[in-house]
Amino acid sequence: MVDVLLTTLQTINQILTAANAITAISLLFYSLTFNLRERVARTFAQLLACVSVVYLGDILASTTQVESELEMWLRLQWLGIAFVPTTYFHLSDALMAATGRPSRGRRKTVVLLSYVFSAGFLLTSALTDKLGSQLRYVGTAGYLKPGFLFWIFTLFMFSMLTFSALNYWRAFQRSLTRASKRRFRYLILGSFGPLLATYPFLMLIGSIGTNFPILFWLSLNSLTIVIAIMLVMMAYAVAYFGVSYPDRVVKSRLFQWILRGPVVVSTVLAVMVIMNRAATVLEMENSRIIPIILVATLLLLQYLITLVRHPFERWFFYGQDRDDVFRLQLLEERLLTTSDLRQFLESILNAACDITGARSAFIAVMGENGLEQEVAVGPDDPLRGSEDLPPFLMADKKREIGKLGIVFIWDHFWLIPLKGAENSGDIIGLMGLRARSEEPDFKPDETSALMLLVDRARIAITDRLLQREVFQAMDRLMPQIEEIQRMRVAARYIGSEAFTAPIDSLSSDADFAQLVRDALTHFWGGPRLSESPLLRLKVVRQTLDEHDGNPVNALRTILRRGIEHVRPDGERRFTAEWMLYNILEMKFLQGRKVRDVAMRLAMSEADLYRKQRVAIEAVTQAIADMERGVTSIDQEDNGSMQKN
Repeated sequence: MVDVLLTTLQTINQILTAANAITAISLLFYSLTFNLRERVARTFAQLLACVSVVYLGDILASTTQVESELEMWLRLQWLGIAFVPTTYFHLSDALMAATGRPSRGRRKTVVLLSYVFSAGFLLTSALTDKLGSQLRYVGTAGYLKPGFLFWIFTLFMFSMLTFSALNYWRAFQRSLTRASKRRFRYLILGSFGPLLATYPFLMLIGSIGTNFPILFWLSLNSLTIVIAIMLVMMAYAVAYFGVSYPDRVVKSRLFQWILRGPVVVSTVLAVMVIMNRAATVLEMENSRIIPIILVATLLLLQYLITLVRHPFERWFFYGQDRDDVFRLQLLEERLLTTSDLRQFLESILNAACDITGARSAFIAVMGENGLEQEVAVGPDDPLRGSEDLPPFLMADKKREIGKLGIVFIWDHFWLIPLKGAENSGDIIGLMGLRARSEEPDFKPDETSALMLLVDRARIAITDRLLQREVFQAMDRLMPQIEEIQRMRVAARYIGSEAFTAPIDSLSSDADFAQLVRDALTHFWGGPRLSESPLLRLKVVRQTLDEHDGNPVNALRTILRRGIEHVRPDGERRFTAEWMLYNILEMKFLQGRKVRDVAMRLAMSEADLYRKQRVAIEAVTQAIADMERGVTSIDQEDNGSMQKN
């Protein structure tokens, strides 16, 4: 009975040891994947690497029956053990720097010297018997008899841990918010985990395990579970350093990582070990049922995680914000992308062709430069490659078709307007059907069906336009949101400095370039110019006096200066050197159509759009330089006033 209990406890220990190794490696990959730029996370990854090496050595040592191989794995573990005290102190130094107290040379010197000492202990373990010599056993667990240098290493380790603990405490005291203090408590408590996982306690208390084997294995298994919890606590605390994501995002990402990594792999591994032991007892070795059970376990776990993860996260991680987050997730799932819109509109056109017998059909949507063909079916090209439809809203070329409303006749097509909203006169697009006769002759049943199709197309296009407005608003908000998140994270440790540091209003180049493009599009008037956020630029406000306080004219002047900045020296020519300036001047200052500009510059429209993007980026850079110049002058003036 005792032997069966011991065998069971030893098997459980092998499973738990492998699970801890998987957890350490998984958390190591997490740190390297999401937070590699943060010094605290990089140092913590080093500590996890040490833990992973020790656990892998434990697994390999517990599965071998050859003493020479066992001793090799035990010595290989010192690759991790030797560097644990050094990494602890290195991590404490990184924490001090993160809380506003970087090393002035002393801590950095101690870190370098401790790495030298750790490398010395590693070489000693590999080449001599001064750290450990003879093999000894506690049940199936082997360990080395401690040599005299082992006690020196122990003194070195606990000395470094003492200094590390002092730095942890100092960093904890420097944290300012309640949340940061709570996470520091998790970090300090969890930091016992790597120590308990890596220090070779068997070299000290191996004889006790021999005398009380059941108590030994029970204690070891319990300690292994506690170590796993501590590693997760430490990883949770470190995950917040240097990231500007909201807390709920960090929690959700780490939670999913642990579920799909350590939990799934450890469970499958446990099932495999148990099934193999059961197959041995039942004399069913190499049974084909074992792989089937493993695959079923893996699929079941993935299914359960997918099923419960989102409700669990919303309930435990999002708090009072769960309704807002749910709406955002719903938007992501039901978002109507451009491809989705085209597929839907193409289905509507196919249905319209089936109903009316038209051989071709198209839908054009109002864009920035007029009507643009969105989707077409059939052999006929209604726009013939042109950018805009010719004028068609003429009194003698339209007919009233019952409830369907006005239908326009244009170039062998019947055009049905798509209006933006009910009872609204704003046209957001057109549905065109290839005419089957000179005059529209829809039958009553065709008219009723077309009304439904037109209404569905109108709703889809309207929703897409609304979503586009939402995206544009989000694009304008993202730089400010990122800056607020950055200050929120920094304020946990460095206090008011996070709020008094200057904000770079041009931090998002893509957003700023989009604002410049929008303003240029409405250069001669329009909401994208008159309501542009660029009106708040210092360089624009500085120019107000030149335009009698008119901010729109001031912004128009700054845009013109940006365009002139792109202009090469000398007389204007139509050469490659002048290409960008000519595009800007003709497209925005003269207001010419894209087709006309492309013909004048002898290039395709696709090439023109690419060159136009480069030209707008050049104007954006010029305006950004002007804004930074004004900002630097203001800062110098403020500094002079403070000195005076």
